[in-house]
Amino acid sequence: MPLAWSYRETWLHRVNPSFKLLVSVSLFLLVLFTHDINVLANITWMYLVLLFAAAGHPWRRLLLLSLPFALMFVSSSTSMVFFGKGETTWVRWGLVHITEESFFRGLSIGLKTVNAALIGLLFGLTTSPVALFYSLMQQCRLPAKYAYSFMAALRLMPMVAAEYRTLQMALKVRGVKMRKGVRGWIDTLKRHSIPLLAQSIRRAQRIAVAMEAKRFSSAAKRTYYYRIGWSGSDGLLLAVTLTVWAAALLLGWQFPYFPVGDVR
Repeated sequence: MPLAWSYRETWLHRVNPSFKLLVSVSLFLLVLFTHDINVLANITWMYLVLLFAAAGHPWRRLLLLSLPFALMFVSSSTSMVFFGKGETTWVRWGLVHITEESFFRGLSIGLKTVNAALIGLLFGLTTSPVALFYSLMQQCRLPAKYAYSFMAALRLMPMVAAEYRTLQMALKVRGVKMRKGVRGWIDTLKRHSIPLLAQSIRRAQRIAVAMEAKRFSSAAKRTYYYRIGWSGSDGLLLAVTLTVWAAALLLGWQFPYFPVGDVR
């Protein structure tokens, strides 16, 4: 069964999906090439505020989805903090060498990782996959055969999950016992993967034949049931993005959190 979450529609849900995708990719690249740690810190808390204010989902769900960000922050920053190079030594213990320079570089990498995750989460929670592919077809001229193939694949994922649960229950009813250890894991993988793969191949072939019969590969102009256009929400997204980055730059330069700026 597909996963359906209840949420409150906000202005971010009404933004053109292609434009939102373009803005998200641009922000990801901008974060990647931003090296001022104070600006990155401001961007992080500002996007957290935007996530909880404009995503339209309950705050408990957003908090649960944001919990892995802490692990991402720690895992991406520790290697640089513990083993980076620098001149001002804070801690030296065996292979571990923490310096002031490595600490701030690791902190910068962690903030970049969290920011990229926040941008992706905000995009994913406020964008319908169907609307995204319709927008890519209408605004970006993506061929219909690719767009509908992706949409069909998304529709098949819940079916594969349901088949996996059915297969588990069937094996349990038949009294199949699972061995422990690596051999047991390999046997379980064989019992589940081969039937699921075979069924997926058969279903994909039927879909491909149906799409070919419906002339999805044709280059002729198509009509659409859903029309994706432009609205004032697109301009609002651009204005909010520019305001957030301008405020982050200004606050980072005028009221820095750390005594360093560029950590390259």
